[in-house]
Amino acid sequence: MLNKKRILFAAGGTGGHINPALAVAGLIRERCPDAEILFVGTCEKMEAKLVPAAGFDFKTINISGFQRKLSLKNIKRNIATLSKLLKASSQAKKIILDFKPDTVVGFGGYVSGPVLRMAAKLGIKTAIHEQNAYPGVTNKALAKKVDAVMLTVKDAEKLLDSKNPCIVTGLPIRGEIVKADRDFSRAELGLDDRPMILSMGGSLGSRAINEAMAELIAAKHNEKKYCFHHAFGQYGRWLPDLLREKGVDPDGEKEITVREYIDDMHRCLAAADLVICRAGASTLSEIQALGKPSILIPSPNVAENHQYHNAMALVKNNAAVIIQEKDLTPQRLISEFDNLMKNPERLRKTGENARKMAIYDASERIFNVIDRLVSDSGQSLT
Repeated sequence: MLNKKRILFAAGGTGGHINPALAVAGLIRERCPDAEILFVGTCEKMEAKLVPAAGFDFKTINISGFQRKLSLKNIKRNIATLSKLLKASSQAKKIILDFKPDTVVGFGGYVSGPVLRMAAKLGIKTAIHEQNAYPGVTNKALAKKVDAVMLTVKDAEKLLDSKNPCIVTGLPIRGEIVKADRDFSRAELGLDDRPMILSMGGSLGSRAINEAMAELIAAKHNEKKYCFHHAFGQYGRWLPDLLREKGVDPDGEKEITVREYIDDMHRCLAAADLVICRAGASTLSEIQALGKPSILIPSPNVAENHQYHNAMALVKNNAAVIIQEKDLTPQRLISEFDNLMKNPERLRKTGENARKMAIYDASERIFNVIDRLVSDSGQSLT
């Protein structure tokens, strides 16, 4: 196994990059307590808090992304980014030479580029993991250099020019999600037999989703057929007042719950009969794991429009419904909602198809890839 071996992880920027890497690192620590694990990230992003909090050693390099929209301000930023990139390579080289890893694994974010390129240049076994159905620019470039390319969904393979066949591993899912029980979760939330609709637009919130959900809740609340649980996000604190303007009292109707953020996602997701949300890779993996039908509204404000491609991977398998934000109106949302909720067999089949796409042993699969890389490097696994 990986005991007494050194594994370096490069991941940063968002929880979608960092949390899967932490899940795999946690499995390595559990299985191989003598393995040495080091994370590389940036000092100002989420990894600077999440990685040390998880108990792993952490080093930083100074790196940022290029701005794609042309403007004088962005040109200046890109010149600064180019300067950082040149320095990041030497910073990455020093970290790698000091730590002497047996393998280096990139989980995305700007930091993965210089770290994985330098590791490959130094002859160290390397791997990357692509979370999205449409690969990012960094992983597209790295795929040509690294020894193993791991994918959340097979759809990404046709968009990568990798030197070795890609490996579909799935995306690590939190244990509390996989173990969550529907009936127990519904009891904890005080739900009755009515279908529960879980909706959200991300931690910051989405104005488009908040406005459409306000209309949907207002249109359905007098029927008393459904329970709604909606998270409006950091910038959606105006939503309760909007509901009141539409004749809905979010404080006085027990079947309607609105709050800023869902900090018990395992419970809410397990209890839900339909999910209305964005199409981030981690969210979709959790929806699949619990076999939930969903209406997906991909964010148009992400690189390579990757949420759209994530959503389409489910839609092509009849495992979700998609509404692009440019097409999102209250009428469209209500129509798609009715098409699912008034057709129990279609609702059931959509959730069943989502569950068929789930990969429950993603962390184990990634662990095995790392294990093989160390073995292929000529090192003993004991």
